[in-house]
Amino acid sequence: MKQYLTSIVAGIALVTSSSMARAEDSLALVVSTLNNPFFVSLKDGADAKATELGYKLIVLDSQNDPAKELANVEDALSKGISLLLINPTDSDAVKSAIKAANRKDVPVVTLDRGATGGKVVSHVASDNALGGQMAGELIVKELGGSGKLIELQGVPGTSAARDRGEGFNKAVAAAGGLEVIASQPADFDRTKGLNVMENILQAHPEISAVFAHNDEMALGAIKAIQSTKRNILVVGFDGTNDGVTAVNDGSMLATVAQQAALIGEIGVTTAAKVLNGESVEAYTPVALKLITK
Repeated sequence: MKQYLTSIVAGIALVTSSSMARAEDSLALVVSTLNNPFFVSLKDGADAKATELGYKLIVLDSQNDPAKELANVEDALSKGISLLLINPTDSDAVKSAIKAANRKDVPVVTLDRGATGGKVVSHVASDNALGGQMAGELIVKELGGSGKLIELQGVPGTSAARDRGEGFNKAVAAAGGLEVIASQPADFDRTKGLNVMENILQAHPEISAVFAHNDEMALGAIKAIQSTKRNILVVGFDGTNDGVTAVNDGSMLATVAQQAALIGEIGVTTAAKVLNGESVEAYTPVALKLITK
């Protein structure tokens, strides 16, 4: 009986250790910016899952600055973290930060935006190209296959901006009859989206629709459009609370909804698997949904 009970206790300990953190394990989450509702939701999802699994999570804000991002990673590494979760400010610039982690043998998981260099054990993100294509196909359908389009791009150099634009332009090109007359970056920022759209509206008297690479830029564009009283369709990306509200009140046609909190949650779950010696996929897709009124 004593041997039987010992086996049960050992089995319980094994199960617990496979799903919960070891006492010495801590994670760092380096976020491109916390001045954006999407990344705040991503951080909240990661934080909740880390608490659930018993990990200490260090969160650092890079404020959209690659130099600060590298400093944040170096600071996190100096604290003896077990794994680095990073949402890059720039897919190219982040290579230096990832290589710094590689040199310390600290595993790296990228979230939402990928990296073009360094060793990454897993990437957790939505299929941004598919999302851009979904937005493009909706605009094509709404316009009946003809019209002049504007593309507000995210931060140049990020995989999210590249892939969303690629998917959108693929859908537009496949339809024929539509023309993207201006593609300009507004850095995923609402104020920049407003300013860029104001300039575009002055330069182009005929515009049928706008695709913005995120809801923040879309909301800025809507404000610029409303001041001119012109009838222009706008589609955003991310499915933030403000974006969904704009869809429901009719000021935005649609938003391609990412599940930001889920990206954060899956990132931490992936980290736990890595630290427990389990195999993980090189890429974990997170489902998208097109939200319309």
